[in-house]
Amino acid sequence: MTQDERWMKRYEEVKQFIEREHRNPSKYAPEEKLMVHFLKRCRKLMNAGALPEPRLGQFRELLELCERYRHINQWQ
Repeated sequence: MTQDERWMKRYEEVKQFIEREHRNPSKYAPEEKLMVHFLKRCRKLMNAGALPEPRLGQFRELLELCERYRHINQWQ
């Protein structure tokens, strides 16, 4: 399995999770920790300008999906 295939597999996994659960992955749930790590690492690469162009477009779509289901603090 190449790196591109692994990246696409993780991307699809995160996207399907967010669409199915209507929330972002939690850093506290052990089964969701790899998805949080994927999002965090890709954000870091994007901000550093190191994320390749085909992945960059797809990741921005994923960030838009994450923003739609962003947690809102009720105790403000």
